Amino acid sequence: MLHQIPVALVLYGLGGWSWVVWGVLVRVAACFTMHWYIAHVAHTDGPQDWSVDDAAIQGYNAPWLAIPTVGESWHSNHHAFPASARHGLYKGQIDIGYNFIQLLALLGLAKNIKLPENLPSREGLTAESARAKEAARNF
Repeated sequence: MLHQIPVALVLYGLGGWSWVVWGVLVRVAACFTMHWYIAHVAHTDGPQDWSVDDAAIQGYNAPWLAIPTVGESWHSNHHAFPASARHGLYKGQIDIGYNFIQLLALLGLAKNIKLPENLPSREGLTAESARAKEAARNF
């Protein structure tokens, strides 16, 4: 977490200790809490587009958490294609994290972005929904 020190120094210079508290401590605490929460919710129950044979834990989608988790809530898709930069695979699946990666690519700061369509096929992957079965033809 040493990378927070330069951020804290800049925030302190701009606004003092209150900026450090909100810009570092509260932000990091909120991010960790959301990460733990989505890990619990997305491994418990919900809609599922994909299942992975012999996986100890399956991933489920939590659409209502798409915005605060920046797209990580499309966890069924993430379990199906863990190396993919895009988690929101279908129309209406908000994936702000992937949108940011697209911006980085546009600026020339990201290359060789991994997506389901350019990843090697995966054994033991079962399409569970109609849209996943349709997409499986392209992946």
